[in-house]
Amino acid sequence: MHQTLPLLNSAASEFPAIRRGALQTLQVNVGYRCNQSCTHCHVNAGPKRTEMMDEAIAREVIAFLQRSGVRILDITGGAPELNANFRSMVTQARRLGTHVIDRCNLTVLQEPEQEDLADFLAENNVEVIASLPCYLEQNVDAQRGPGIFTKSIDGLKRLNALGYGRPDSDLVLNLMYNPAGPYLPPAQKGLEQDYRTTLEHRYGVHFSNLYTLVNMPIQRFGSTLVSKGTFDDYLQLLRDAYQPANLQRVMCRSLISVDWRGYVYDCDFNQMLDIPLPSSPAGRTHISQLDGDDMCGRPIAVADHCWGCTAGQGSSCGGALG
Repeated sequence: MHQTLPLLNSAASEFPAIRRGALQTLQVNVGYRCNQSCTHCHVNAGPKRTEMMDEAIAREVIAFLQRSGVRILDITGGAPELNANFRSMVTQARRLGTHVIDRCNLTVLQEPEQEDLADFLAENNVEVIASLPCYLEQNVDAQRGPGIFTKSIDGLKRLNALGYGRPDSDLVLNLMYNPAGPYLPPAQKGLEQDYRTTLEHRYGVHFSNLYTLVNMPIQRFGSTLVSKGTFDDYLQLLRDAYQPANLQRVMCRSLISVDWRGYVYDCDFNQMLDIPLPSSPAGRTHISQLDGDDMCGRPIAVADHCWGCTAGQGSSCGGALG
């Protein structure tokens, strides 16, 4: 796989300097193992990845929530549910009154020993953000593999049956869209209506909201751009679409990302590029060293991939910014 960090000017990027505000969200990547290998994946996750958070680090995550007062835990992967500590982390966080988000690929609901996963998520009132990069079968299968769309629809129906995504329920089911290639996503509001109309009419599927996410020129997607000779063109597209207003709402101002070893980064994308927090005393900061309040006002490490979060309507783990 082609390395993209040397192409992103991490030491001399022209991206504007930014600093953190109050910390609101702890995003934890519990491992890179996944039952899928998607072409747009910025984690380069897949069935052969072995990096997985152990029980000791999972305990550190809960301890941080206790001492920091942060009340949003955003669990991602890979397929986070494949981590042996996923369920205990969810239940312990919920006992603290923490809102828990599970970034689910939907097909994991049909994996061996995960048959009761949907029930577990509902019982703990976990918000599900489900990746469904298109509402058309041929597009999803092209990005994620043959048969994935059908399995994803089955997963959505299973969640719907428990109340997820329905207007009379408090179980939140949001969908995530990724472009299939090197271009920006369309307007989130209009695309959401297209998703809603098609999924309800053809499959009887309901959801709460649609989020759009810009593909980052890193890991598997970035490597594909390099292979096709379009990396520089895509990066220029992101730069040309920069909107200064988005800079005030980027996710790294209120979120930290923790990897499977417990090391802390400004965002999940910096984690994948192994760009540590700036001014870390020992080069890296571990979750066990933080209390939450010491993050406010810190500079944020930037490189040229950051143009992706501020391009066009903006992009974050919670969808478009504007």
